[in-house]
Amino acid sequence: MLTPLDYIVITAYLVAVVGFGIWSGGRQRTAEGYFLGNRDVPWWAVCFSVVATETSTLTIIGIPAVAYLGSLTFLQLTLGYLIGRLIVSVTLLPQYTEGKLPTAYAFLGNRFGETLRSAASVTFLGTRLLADGVRLFATAIPLSVMAAMMGYAIGYPAIIAFVGVATIVYTLIGGVRAVIWMDVVQMSLYVVGAVVAIGFLLHSAPADWWTLAQAEGKTQVFNAGSSSSLSAWITEPYAFITAVVGGAIFSMASHGTDQLIVQRLLTCRSLADSQKALVGSAVLVAVQFALFLIVGLLLWVHYAGATPADLDLTRADEIFPLYIIEGLPAGLSGLLLAGIIAAAMSTLSSSLNALASSSLYDLVERWRGQVLREASRLRLSRALTLGWGLVFIGFAALFEDQQNPVVELGLAIASFTYGGMLGVFLLGLWTRRPTQGDALIAFVCSIGAMILIIFGLWYSPTAGWLFMLNPADAVQEALDLRAVGWPWYTVIGSSITLLIGSLLAWRHR
Repeated sequence: MLTPLDYIVITAYLVAVVGFGIWSGGRQRTAEGYFLGNRDVPWWAVCFSVVATETSTLTIIGIPAVAYLGSLTFLQLTLGYLIGRLIVSVTLLPQYTEGKLPTAYAFLGNRFGETLRSAASVTFLGTRLLADGVRLFATAIPLSVMAAMMGYAIGYPAIIAFVGVATIVYTLIGGVRAVIWMDVVQMSLYVVGAVVAIGFLLHSAPADWWTLAQAEGKTQVFNAGSSSSLSAWITEPYAFITAVVGGAIFSMASHGTDQLIVQRLLTCRSLADSQKALVGSAVLVAVQFALFLIVGLLLWVHYAGATPADLDLTRADEIFPLYIIEGLPAGLSGLLLAGIIAAAMSTLSSSLNALASSSLYDLVERWRGQVLREASRLRLSRALTLGWGLVFIGFAALFEDQQNPVVELGLAIASFTYGGMLGVFLLGLWTRRPTQGDALIAFVCSIGAMILIIFGLWYSPTAGWLFMLNPADAVQEALDLRAVGWPWYTVIGSSITLLIGSLLAWRHR
């Protein structure tokens, strides 16, 4: 059970977080200062912000759940992440920073036209609402466990609303500078929390804990794939080639075309600083993933491989929060739980600021056909931040019945549109032949194809490839249906976009 000291720590930390967020943001006088920090943020702070934004609560509770249920093969993705970010740093980043673009989608407007820019922005808004709705929902999981252990039944929606409102306050006032410096604080706390948890778990673990985990295949990092069949291999999300190639293409999309991350990179003082922040984030992500995977492995040893149901839990994501509450001494439990809450607040604030900036620059000013006066811009920026915050609270409640680890759910949602988005950026970057119409058709076709592939394409070892939308559980079990591994989604989507766009472009001189 949590002690009064834990509650004091949680309360004090939350108050300090909101206060620090407001203070660090300073006084905003222009929309560029509100959304881009006047392009004067140190690269190392941006690096920390990128890592905190892309991992946050999903890392804290989702990655340990992946290791608890499986092995360490998730770590293979980090090699792909590094490759993808290196490519982005030398291809797309120069286009953004040297052109002083306010958003990633301004590049599409310059290359193709304003219609495609608006389409990409709208797609980004929808994807972020869903993907980061998962992140906000993930925060409610440990808090719900904490409330249950106290004898209170507090639903996920109430927790989501509390966290959402608190986040809106400092994001609305402090802008992107508040978001970035809050991320620095949060990431520091994540890493310290992981190290502390590992220390306590090691203290209680048997001396041969690694041997026990190794005997069960839990320590496997390299996974060449369990089948010689190409079709079966494609359905394994953590096979080495799948993880590296899929991780690289996914990272190119998430860190090269997603305004959530690109906005952070645009706040740096120079192109070189942006590149250092981007590549450095890949290294930090690898370290962070490794720490939380080890936490999951030690939790499996600590609970002797018990299933979530055996521990009276509803999902694997609740295992680490359970240990935080019952396995750590007074004060530390409260600090780590406060960190989980604040992690979601930092991630949500990043999304709110990015959504508001894209809405203003890519949609409102384009549709009005004129640039607003600076005072009007700043007022509208804050109004958009507030509006998106309220919408986020509603969207986060949609994922309550999902049973997959939330980190996998969040990554899979983003994959619906990431492929098409990356494809149009590459189409515009590598060749001058395609027009805006070609790119739009290819983009729409890619998203439509990915919806059909993700929901309807299955592989059965006995029946081969099948197309069935929402097959019954009995059919799925009888045929041993397997979906395409999620790291391939972005690869497939971008390939479809490039293929269709290039073919259509041959109509023109």
